Amino acid sequence: MNTISKIHLTEGPDLNHLYQESLELLSSLISIPSFSGEETFTADDIESFLNQHGINTFRKHNNVWCYNKYMDASKPTILLNSHHDTVRPNGQYTRDPFRPTIENEKLYGLGSNDAGGPLVSLIATFLYFFERKDLCFNLCLAATAEEETSGELGIRDILGDIKEIAFAIVGEPTCMQMAIAEKGSMVIDCIAKGRSGHAAREEGDNAIYHALKDIEWFKSYLFPIMDDQPQPVKMTVTEIKGGIQHNIVPGECSFTVDIRFDHNYTEREIVNTIINHTSSDFTIRPNVLKPSYIDILHPLVVAGLSLGRQTYFSPTSSDQGWLDMPSVKMGPGNSARSHTADEFIGIEEIEEGIDIYISLLESLELEQGK
Repeated sequence: MNTISKIHLTEGPDLNHLYQESLELLSSLISIPSFSGEETFTADDIESFLNQHGINTFRKHNNVWCYNKYMDASKPTILLNSHHDTVRPNGQYTRDPFRPTIENEKLYGLGSNDAGGPLVSLIATFLYFFERKDLCFNLCLAATAEEETSGELGIRDILGDIKEIAFAIVGEPTCMQMAIAEKGSMVIDCIAKGRSGHAAREEGDNAIYHALKDIEWFKSYLFPIMDDQPQPVKMTVTEIKGGIQHNIVPGECSFTVDIRFDHNYTEREIVNTIINHTSSDFTIRPNVLKPSYIDILHPLVVAGLSLGRQTYFSPTSSDQGWLDMPSVKMGPGNSARSHTADEFIGIEEIEEGIDIYISLLESLELEQGK
């Protein structure tokens, strides 16, 4: 057990009981398929779990949220958010992805690491503080849907329904380190156009060759940035399709580009750069995620640093991109395990996650109570 928890053993709910309940809830969630857009039954499970603890919940579609017992409108509200949807299991699984199994102190199952572990750890943290009367902040717990597909019925669908949020902790697997910035995400679908013709004669204008020129540009172009700074924009061609028959020069070739960007470049600046350097037509998919950033001197970050947490810039995207308030992405588990076969999370990781979340809010309370 992480030593941080020792300072809490005489306060609030029994931590060992919270650990066990978290493990049981996560096992239950793993056993219920909850692909993005199909999370009804995991939402039911989470809502039932909270109701059994005497917590009044709100629900919209498959998003479930609630507040601490002694909510006070004069105090700032902290959002504790994570998602209960999953990707679909890939073909390399050697285990049943919906059968939670514990081996060598690891819990295996689809969604155990991304983001079941962070979710149940945040739920346990919320339960720990739920009946506290002396808090200098409120807590809003939100278990949300459609994160994996940036769906319209996920967290952004309830931002107008929940009470005003001062700042947020977004639960994703980060080894309990603090992602204080996260790149935005944009996807574009490109079509390179030529002219069809017979492959055996000098006819047509090969669209694949036009596409290759643009693909090479996406691969090699570097957006200007100050010396010694990380690249602000990463563009990766992830899909391509062209041609209908071996002896026909293709008149069209389509490809998709995944673009990740930080706050140094806006969506419009990126789009203009692409227009000026490529010949393919393209459309931008909806649901562009904006980059997020929180000041290193924000009380939440300062509290985390006081607990020995490290800060970093995250290359991946999450529901942080929909939030208009400062936020930190932080949770048990390892991002490298996300979307991999035979996904797992360590039981000790969940316990440590609960300990650190609690200590983080306790430290924040002490700072604000000075």
